Amino acid sequence: MMLFRSSAAICGAAVALTVSVTVARSEIGAVHSIAVVNAASGEAIVGAASTYNPFRPGKQEGGPDTASGERYDPSVWAAAIKTSLRQKFGGVQYGARPKYALVEAVGKKVIVKINDVGPLTPGRIIDLNERTMRYFDPSLQLGVIHSVSVRPLSGDYWIPGPVLDGFLTADL
Repeated sequence: MMLFRSSAAICGAAVALTVSVTVARSEIGAVHSIAVVNAASGEAIVGAASTYNPFRPGKQEGGPDTASGERYDPSVWAAAIKTSLRQKFGGVQYGARPKYALVEAVGKKVIVKINDVGPLTPGRIIDLNERTMRYFDPSLQLGVIHSVSVRPLSGDYWIPGPVLDGFLTADL
């Protein structure tokens, strides 16, 4: 009887470990080589990046719905591009498939979903949502990051997230 209980406990622990590893893998998602990102990238646009969140008190910008029709979500890897750049990104519009871009600044790279456009302050080319800006500026104290490079990515099926050590991971 004791042997049976020990075997059941070991089996239960193995199942729990398998489930936790499976969940961890699904949270990380796919991994892409940086060579794929570089090969698929369009011409770089260089300027400044700022952050936005229409749900923060005192903000005058936009509403909770993005130009693509999605609700603004501060927890995903997303951004809004300057309205005049809309066509360079394949036309960000209501109900269309999302567009993607590779954003590089302060020695870091991230793929973001471009789901919004806006009349940004002169010199700014992209507004990053909170999660994306925190990747570049964890304290959100800078407000604006200069010398940001943004490259449109061809294709519709990119997984947004940081590009680390030559690979893209969907989540940190």
